[in-house]
Amino acid sequence: MNYVPGTASLIDDIDKKHLVLLRDGRTLIGFLRSIDQFANLVFHQTVERIHVGKKFGDIPRGIFIVRGENVVLLGEMDMDKPCDTVLQQVSIEEILEEQRLQQQAKQETEKVKMQVLKDRGLSIPKADNLDEY
Repeated sequence: MNYVPGTASLIDDIDKKHLVLLRDGRTLIGFLRSIDQFANLVFHQTVERIHVGKKFGDIPRGIFIVRGENVVLLGEMDMDKPCDTVLQQVSIEEILEEQRLQQQAKQETEKVKMQVLKDRGLSIPKADNLDEY
C-alpha cells in the first residue's frame, strides 16, 4: 500500500460506511460519497446518532455535507463485525426528551457552579463575550 498525503488518502474509503464526530459534539453515520481538497465530506443515507446514558437514537438526515474544518474524528465502520453493544436503541422522541433532560441538568449544574464562584468573588466570562477580545 502506497502512502498518499492529505485528503487523497480517503479515496479508498469512498462508498464505505463511516462514523464522523463533529466539533459541536454531534455524531453522524453514513456512506462517504465524495471528498475534496479541503476535506469537505458528502455522506449519503446519513443518520445523526444521539447517545444519552445507555440509550441511543438515530435521526435520519439523508444527504449530509460536512465542512472539513468541523471534523474531529472520521472512522470506517466494520459492517461484517457483529454488534455486541450494551446500548439500547429507543425512538427519536424518547431520545430527544432524554437529551433535553440531560441538557437541563447540565445547565442547572453550571448555574450552581457559577453562583459558588460568584459567592467567592470570582467570575468566568461567558463564551459569547470572549469574541470581543
